[in-house]
Amino acid sequence: MLPPLLIISISVVAIEVVVGFIGNAFIMTINTINWIKSKKISSVDMILIFLSTSRFILQVMVLMHIHSLYFADVFKLASVYKDFGAVWMFVNHSSLWFSTWLYVLYCVKIINITHWLLLQIKRRIPGMVPWLLLGSLVISSVTSLPLLWIAPSTYLCSSTGNFRENSTAHIMDWDSSCLYLLLLYFVGCFFPLVLSVVTSALLITSLWKHRKTMQCYTDTFRDSMTDVHLTAIKSIVSFLILYLSSFVAQILLILSTSQSKDVVKVAVSLVVAGAYPSMHSIILIIVNSKLKLVFRNIFLHFKCHLEDKPPNPRLEINTL
Repeated sequence: MLPPLLIISISVVAIEVVVGFIGNAFIMTINTINWIKSKKISSVDMILIFLSTSRFILQVMVLMHIHSLYFADVFKLASVYKDFGAVWMFVNHSSLWFSTWLYVLYCVKIINITHWLLLQIKRRIPGMVPWLLLGSLVISSVTSLPLLWIAPSTYLCSSTGNFRENSTAHIMDWDSSCLYLLLLYFVGCFFPLVLSVVTSALLITSLWKHRKTMQCYTDTFRDSMTDVHLTAIKSIVSFLILYLSSFVAQILLILSTSQSKDVVKVAVSLVVAGAYPSMHSIILIIVNSKLKLVFRNIFLHFKCHLEDKPPNPRLEINTL
């Protein structure tokens, strides 16, 4: 029987996954419909479709992972666990790269650039987005496929606290294979995270310069460009906080031992790791004016339906 704390944490993760399913399915559906109707797609919408799809797959895998850890016979899963780990790593790294390119695109569109090289990048990056997404998939493959050669004993260490094989042999295998797993995880996350930090630094610097310039013209230097900067900064900082928290939680889950005192650590880590893809989908909807408007119209239409009121025709037009 599972400890009560783990039952509670799994229930919370299940709620997070449902929220994430709804949020990511909404982002993917709205952007895909707009793409089909207009027969063209913007760079931001293309990234959002890739990002929401990867997040959707990632959350399906979170549910599969929890089920395999706590409700399934791990010995029966040993033959497929390496494949599962490789796919999870691939989707996780791809999702991180897609988020990074989204914020790089926001940054390039917002900041005031004067250097000729950066101007060239700003001009060309919208056309480069398909290649950047393809390159992200290739890089994610490189940092995930080597997992197929890791000893399966890494995956047989259940976080609920049951070692599945001889302890001495397991520890020897676990030390080498887990180190390899952590190395791949760090390598796959390092470059997109650094790029995200640089992007946020550029946005903050651009905001500081903009506000300093506006002070020369008016006493109330809270203008529309300032709001755009602040929205982008809040979004990327929220993303970094969520991802870094999830990153630490996933590391703790990988390093979980068989000792009973780890139950609290595992429970908290599961909730924190599950919050990242769900909460970030909500943030993406809030900061995207088009998605926010459609979501608001759908909500008002649903509210009118529950109250047996005729929906506003303008809401129906704006929702389509």
